[in-house]
Amino acid sequence: MDILKLSERLMSMDESSWQRHSNPLSVYSRFSILPLFTIALATRELLGWWTLAALMLVSLWTWLNPRLFAAPKTTNNWASMGTFGERVYLHYKNEGLIPEHHLRACKKIVLLQIVGLPFWFYSLYAMDFALMILSTAWLMFTKTWFVDRMVWLYQDVKDLKPAFQSWLKS
Repeated sequence: MDILKLSERLMSMDESSWQRHSNPLSVYSRFSILPLFTIALATRELLGWWTLAALMLVSLWTWLNPRLFAAPKTTNNWASMGTFGERVYLHYKNEGLIPEHHLRACKKIVLLQIVGLPFWFYSLYAMDFALMILSTAWLMFTKTWFVDRMVWLYQDVKDLKPAFQSWLKS
């Protein structure tokens, strides 16, 4: 099972939520999710059972985020094009539409994200705050790199389908 497809299904992303998610406020505010999860888990001894409430709030924020912001008037920006590339990647990566160099790069970036996860989990388990900061920064860096790759992907394929071109509003 493709983890990205699964997350799209769990997020119930439809055309309207994708349009709203292309708002740069949605994209940039989503970068808060991993630090918020990290803080909620790192403060579990302080919060006790309230940690579950904090985790539920962060999960709710994760789900609500692509729906909270209005569709942007202009999408000719890095954040919006990152969401467009993600849509293309999710829906067309197995159809031969995406150039091979993008597929290879995405696999490598995802592998780098996966490499960082055990360190993040261990840091939370061991309450190793230095490793927590480092592993969270690593995961944020690789996520940003992935979004940047999605921008590049979108720019390379936007003329292949009229629907892709229609997402771009100047």
